[in-house]
Amino acid sequence: MKPLFLINLICTLIFLFQQLNVFAQEEQSWQPSKETLEKLTKGQTEFNYIEEKVPAFKLPDLLTTAGGQFVKDKGMWEKIRRNEILELFRENVYGRVPETPYTKTFTLVREDRNAMNGSATLKMIDIDITSEGKSLVIHLTLFVPNNIRKPVPAYLLIDNRGPQNTDPDRKLKSEFWPAEEVIARGYAISVFSNSDVDPDNFDDFKNGIHGILDRGQRKPDSWGTIAAWAWGASRCMDYFETDKDINSKKVAVVGHSRGGKTALWAGAEDQRFAMVVSNESGCGGAALARRRFGETVARINTSFPHWFCLNYRKWNNNEDAMPVDMHMLMALIAPRALYVASAGDDLWADPRGSYLSLYYSLPVFRLYNKKTSISEKMPSLDRPVTGGRVAYHVRDGAHDLLLKDWNWFMDFSDTVLKQAGKSDL
Repeated sequence: MKPLFLINLICTLIFLFQQLNVFAQEEQSWQPSKETLEKLTKGQTEFNYIEEKVPAFKLPDLLTTAGGQFVKDKGMWEKIRRNEILELFRENVYGRVPETPYTKTFTLVREDRNAMNGSATLKMIDIDITSEGKSLVIHLTLFVPNNIRKPVPAYLLIDNRGPQNTDPDRKLKSEFWPAEEVIARGYAISVFSNSDVDPDNFDDFKNGIHGILDRGQRKPDSWGTIAAWAWGASRCMDYFETDKDINSKKVAVVGHSRGGKTALWAGAEDQRFAMVVSNESGCGGAALARRRFGETVARINTSFPHWFCLNYRKWNNNEDAMPVDMHMLMALIAPRALYVASAGDDLWADPRGSYLSLYYSLPVFRLYNKKTSISEKMPSLDRPVTGGRVAYHVRDGAHDLLLKDWNWFMDFSDTVLKQAGKSDL
């Protein structure tokens, strides 16, 4: 009996050791690889990629009003503080949408009820925007799953890459917009091109929706291109409210990189979006500006002068003086669902700063649900974390939007969209 006892004991100890090792790995916080750090620090010496060199900073207080009052409940947040923060972002970052009157019409230009070998219905809708004789068309592509009870929740992707990723005929397929996989999970999936709304270049705001709605001389807080793209996402939401196949109360807006910045601002400005997904949005998106890690405010304003309002340039190399930081942008999404994602090799977009931004937004989410919680410590690579209405992951690899990301987004939305009741949205 003694040899058998010893064998069992050894096996038990080995098992416990393996479990402890797994647990330890799970608890390890993400760290950038040495290879990535070495490459970036040698190739971009003017930017910081070393965590120890991040300066000390103090974030603006989420829950103290401009008048010095402490926000003690969601009513006070909604009536006072949320509007203050929204105005600060309009004034200092994204700009203000003009109040120019316009008309819009929706035209179904193509419908295929047997798309994807019968698993989906394809709809292609032209959203015509007209003001004082000038017009543009936002081309919305939508797949709705067949053989499932309607209306269904939907994803809207802000496409900043081009039609080769979003082929409605499905001859070309891309992980960037994995339509078949999303349909198989019981969601509708849609997309519009940001270039339909406004060109992604500095044209002195003469073309696109700026050329249609702008009146008079531009002001320091006139809207930039990101605000224009976000406005375009809202026009797609206008259409969803007319389509009986779509549950317009359960639409998630998704964006990658500059599209991720746009998705956050679209969700902040338009509370009809039930979920916001910001993938690797970095500076001017999810990442805390005051960390000065990777891309900075000065660099983004130099490289992309059309993305933001002119006032944003006041904060070039002056981030600590900004009246906002990006945790405040995320707080504007509450109590709706928010997913922030990063890539481990994409240090330009500051994965840690994006996670901390989400973490520091939680006091507002807790006004609605006291149980909302994620650790201040970042999760390990490829291990998504969720806490109530918020979620985050940092996956392996480079700056991109992959099927792996989408699957984690859908895992989260299975809970916060599909299973959510009216009182949760």
